[in-house]
Amino acid sequence: MSEWIDFDRWKECPQLERPGYVFEVRNAEGQSLFTTCDISLKLPSGWTSAPVRFRLVEAPKPRHSSPIPRSRP
Repeated sequence: MSEWIDFDRWKECPQLERPGYVFEVRNAEGQSLFTTCDISLKLPSGWTSAPVRFRLVEAPKPRHSSPIPRSRP
């Protein structure tokens, strides 16, 4: 993991991108999201404050989901 970077520098994210890594973006309340570099970052509707920092982290490993249950007759 890299050090936290002030969100004012988010426009620099294309130069920081690396294969197998994503960005963790965090707001003032400690909520975070994992995202690729997208200058016009879309924030989750539940966020009540703007992002304050970000860092480059290893991309989470893919997980298999549970099978969809069969419908009832």
